[in-house]
Amino acid sequence: MQRRNALTAGMVTLVTFVAFEAVAVTAAMPTVAQALDGVALYGFAFGGPFATGIVATVAAGTWCDRRGPARPTLTGVVLFSLGLLVAGLAQDIWTLIAGRLVQGFGGGLITVALYVVVGRAYPAAEHPKVFSALSAAWVLPAVVGPAVAGLIVEHLGWRWVFLLIAAATLPVAAVIHPHVRRIAGGAGTAAGTRVPWAVGVAGGVLLLHWGGQRHGLDALLLVAGGLLVVAACGPRLLPAGTFTGRRGLPSVILVRGFAGAAFMQADVFIPLLLTRERGLTPSLAGLTLTAGALLWSAGSWIQARQGQRFTPAVRLRAGLTGIALGVLSAVAMVAPAVPVAAVVAGWCVAGFGMGLASPTVSALVLQLSPPDEQGVNSSALSVADSLLTTVVLAVGGSVFAALVTAGPAAYLAAFLIALLPAVAGALLAGRVTVRTPAAPAAVASPRAAVPG
Repeated sequence: MQRRNALTAGMVTLVTFVAFEAVAVTAAMPTVAQALDGVALYGFAFGGPFATGIVATVAAGTWCDRRGPARPTLTGVVLFSLGLLVAGLAQDIWTLIAGRLVQGFGGGLITVALYVVVGRAYPAAEHPKVFSALSAAWVLPAVVGPAVAGLIVEHLGWRWVFLLIAAATLPVAAVIHPHVRRIAGGAGTAAGTRVPWAVGVAGGVLLLHWGGQRHGLDALLLVAGGLLVVAACGPRLLPAGTFTGRRGLPSVILVRGFAGAAFMQADVFIPLLLTRERGLTPSLAGLTLTAGALLWSAGSWIQARQGQRFTPAVRLRAGLTGIALGVLSAVAMVAPAVPVAAVVAGWCVAGFGMGLASPTVSALVLQLSPPDEQGVNSSALSVADSLLTTVVLAVGGSVFAALVTAGPAAYLAAFLIALLPAVAGALLAGRVTVRTPAAPAAVASPRAAVPG
């Protein structure tokens, strides 16, 4: 028991640093982009790590099954820290992006490996408690991370946001490694056959970003080629019918991808708008992200306690509508006459919407999956979230780069691109549950039918 307590503490600490990196870099990146003259590549700095993370997520599952989670965990932490170190020492935007790509791959390995550790090192009765602790590790960074990152940027310099996390992460790996290395591997699965498709998706996304930096025919060819590669490889990583919105599990996974893509696309451009166009300090701009995180937690809390009064489709439609309203507040912020308070309030609504949608989707995936497919479908949920998010960031970042000299038009385009998946998800929400045959009229209940 004492050994497991030490392992749990180490994993929670590691997840806390990973979470802090995610929210802190979002707050610091506007300053980084301006310092390295890389505003045109702003979207790439976020989309790139998602792309490499997809490859790591797919590859780590097979690696953990065959060899155990020790090597993937240690490799993930080393690459995560190395990527942060490269980014923190970067003298140009391309070096920073290279560090972010390495860091994203390491983070993908860590995420999958820790789930395997929980599954193999703890009895089933303790799984909910451990997963709850790992989820709670995101709360504090989400609340204080943007403000702390802003203060670090203002008083120490943006490089220390990366360097401090890199320095803090490696010792945690040394703490948990002796416990994790005792966990053996198994026979492995066929999931490794998906790795080439994941590599293809990552390559397609990188083509999209590259095309966004070009002009004329070259740009069109690269963007079209990237979209074709993603369209050919992406469906191989997800349940059949996901991209056509097939009723049931495929639509659940697609809705989650739409929600994450819409939220992230707006979330990364709001601080840039506030610091570059409205003159806010990084710490003040980060408060918008903090407000969204707090309302995300509030939405999750209310969903868990009161949400069962409504069908999953209703909760998801409300959540995606909230995200859409938050994005619309960002669209309005492009006009100088609109006060900053409008986007703060709007992003609170968006965060609340994510709090409603995210746990509803997770519960539906388990509910709609046979017991022996829950792991595969949960992995598909993570892949869909990363896949759609990185594609939207790639498209949005490319359009932003093309219009960056046009001032407000670049931000307007970026936020309108975020609005599209939010609206699509709200429209698709009615297809997340499977229709069941109607009950006989004599015993029918007005609550028996599932809305379509």
